Amino acid sequence: MGQPAATVPDNAYSLMSSEVLPSLPLYTLAGYLLVEGGASVRLLRVYTALFGWLPGGLAITTAVGCAIFTWAGSGVTIVSMGGLLLPMLMKARYPERFSIGLINGSGSLGLLFPPSLPVILYALYAKTHIDSLFVGGFVPGLLMVSMVSAWGVLQGIRSGAERAKFSFAEARQAIWDAKWELAVPVIVLAGLFGGIGTMVEAGAITVVYCFIVECFVAKGFSIRRDYPRVALECVTVMGGVLLIIGVARGLVYYLSIMDVPATLTTWVDVHIHSKYVFLILLNLLLLIEGSFMDIFSAIIVMVPLIQPLALRFGINPVQMGVIFLANLELGYLAPPIGMNLCLSAYRFRKPLITIYRATLPVYLILLVGVLLITYVPQLTTWPVEWLGF
Repeated sequence: MGQPAATVPDNAYSLMSSEVLPSLPLYTLAGYLLVEGGASVRLLRVYTALFGWLPGGLAITTAVGCAIFTWAGSGVTIVSMGGLLLPMLMKARYPERFSIGLINGSGSLGLLFPPSLPVILYALYAKTHIDSLFVGGFVPGLLMVSMVSAWGVLQGIRSGAERAKFSFAEARQAIWDAKWELAVPVIVLAGLFGGIGTMVEAGAITVVYCFIVECFVAKGFSIRRDYPRVALECVTVMGGVLLIIGVARGLVYYLSIMDVPATLTTWVDVHIHSKYVFLILLNLLLLIEGSFMDIFSAIIVMVPLIQPLALRFGINPVQMGVIFLANLELGYLAPPIGMNLCLSAYRFRKPLITIYRATLPVYLILLVGVLLITYVPQLTTWPVEWLGF
């Protein structure tokens, strides 16, 4: 394109010197430490003790438990917790297809909750305040979890699933045994919203805390036996993510050189005059894109193109971010690239077509949730305005 060669290292350096991007591997490592240390087992015991007595209680436990761990990575959630949850659901007389679909769909439910990596990356490229984005995404995230939980309750009643008796003693003991892990969200939120430090510093504090808890308090994680393997796996995963980000950054730069944003803006000005028509087309575009492109590439490539258009139609930047991420959340469940589908087929040793059929009901439920988030902006904007972000 006739650009100076210095442009390449200059763009690479701008990524490395970011105040937010280095937090991605930190929070990923914290998630790996919790999973490998057995935190998922202790937290599942807590959720089972609290919700297991309800109709469809184990389905609610699955949705909530997977949503909590999604910030560590949707793939990590399915691989680590799927083997625990599927036998539990089937033993409680939930149908196998429903159970696989529930686990698969729940693996992306926590995408809008802190410290979700896609939210951090979106905030970085959209130049939106991270705290506002997390606050705006909290109610929509709860909506998605509630809708999947309601479907689980309905299926639990239909299949006559077993319900555990509520025991105050068991609930108290489960909470006590998992008290250190239950404190992790408090530490993360304090780091993000409490003004303690930057995103990177909050991520570092979270890693150190999780390391101490899992190695020296819970003692489910060995420095000598487990840490080298876990660190290598985390570095490998994040290396792949950072390569994707780098290549996507190159594509964005090329699109900028070719003046694609201005061309797209001109086309929208000529052909689209309604905010709601724009939102419908945006939903369709993101749903299709999510089925073919991983979420990190989609954020980097599409945000610079879509954000100026959203501002032209008066769409709140925080609402735009939540709409964007909620649509891409379904990309985890959409063939052919949907990561959750591939990992579920691998984890449960089922053909992909079986996984598609099992996941379709959850996909349709979450699609309804995405439409509500898109066309009821108060779900996103009211908490932000109320808390003054």
